[in-house]
Amino acid sequence: MATFKELTSADKKTAASFLNQLVDVIQEDISGSNTRKTYQVFVTGGVGPGVTSSLFQTVYDQDFSLQTANPVFDLTVGIFSGSSDVKDVSTGVDSTGKVLFVSSSLMMREKISNYRQFAQLLLGNADSQFAAPFSGYEDDDAIDNGMFVCFKRLFSRDMIKRESFAMRFFTSASHTPGSPYGGSSHAMTSTQKPNLIQTSESGSMIFTDVGAASNQEVSFGGQVGNIVDSANTAQTVGLMFYEQGIGVFDMKKILSGGQHVSGVISAMNANNPSSVGFGRTVIGSAQLGRSSNAFAKFIPDLMTSASIDNILDHVASCRFSSGSNTAITFQNLTNINSTLIFCRATADEFNYSSNPTYVDGSTNKIRVIEVGQESTQKAFCFLTTVGLYDANDNLLAVAKLSRPVEKNNEKDITIRVRLDF
Repeated sequence: MATFKELTSADKKTAASFLNQLVDVIQEDISGSNTRKTYQVFVTGGVGPGVTSSLFQTVYDQDFSLQTANPVFDLTVGIFSGSSDVKDVSTGVDSTGKVLFVSSSLMMREKISNYRQFAQLLLGNADSQFAAPFSGYEDDDAIDNGMFVCFKRLFSRDMIKRESFAMRFFTSASHTPGSPYGGSSHAMTSTQKPNLIQTSESGSMIFTDVGAASNQEVSFGGQVGNIVDSANTAQTVGLMFYEQGIGVFDMKKILSGGQHVSGVISAMNANNPSSVGFGRTVIGSAQLGRSSNAFAKFIPDLMTSASIDNILDHVASCRFSSGSNTAITFQNLTNINSTLIFCRATADEFNYSSNPTYVDGSTNKIRVIEVGQESTQKAFCFLTTVGLYDANDNLLAVAKLSRPVEKNNEKDITIRVRLDF
């Protein structure tokens, strides 16, 4: 049997603390094809076999086919419905209110829907537009083309710690010799490689939320901070919503949007199928027999003409590059709420064990007291366990001491029990 003592309100206290964990995402996890999972949920109809694409991609910390793999973050892009990029490729609205777009564009409604979903979640209004800096009101502050990085709860925990986020990103696409855009001819030569699929080799920059602790802002989606260029902190490139674990980046600022782009993208193309092939289009090249824009740029041409998978494949494989270097790092924050219970044993309490073997059954004497020394020796015991009971004496929790602690009438002991939740 246990020895009971009733706890009072003075014996119970509450406390709050937090735990930080460093998270590192390496380049290979983002760029690798076996660590980045796609979901073919969008399929076009009409000409040819159609175009399939994901609405987002998920980056894992190892091969996603393994049961031990953990999803780190989701990656997607979106376009603001009121931007000039949308207006330039829109042909009007049909009788049902659906916005129509030119045939050279792809997944525009899905890109707009992505943007609207994040605006609803983080700004409280699907029609609102993100701005970087968050409170910016200049035209250049508005985010028309957004890249959204959504960290999973397993890694972001309760929130991302302010001024701990950093991302290494290649703002410039890979450059190839003999640029086809400087002369009168725009045909690609044999020495050139499409920069849509080439890993960047220069132009990397570090984007960080430095200064966010001194300039704290709150939105519908919780605490928010500005993400800036570490080499020029006056240049704001995005936003970090700490409690949601979501980063929003202005693609015209983190990409060299005005740079020309060339490569093959997914598209519906019925012209010259013998040379192009259904569902494939060349962008940024004027090769004979291929439907393309010889002057195509990353923004707006790639953003409006390519599928979401095309864009994300380029961002993940080229802009983050490949290798074992850190691509994204941050510290998360876990809030810990604790109840501290002080179990006090005064000098005259808990000096006797309730264990039946504590008393010799034949002599009815305490075993720890030597025979003939009853007048000088006092009973003592060793404390090993604390049990917490409710008002009906139902055992709720058990706390084990790391080692037995001797208790006698010369000791006043307080054992602190901490319950974290």
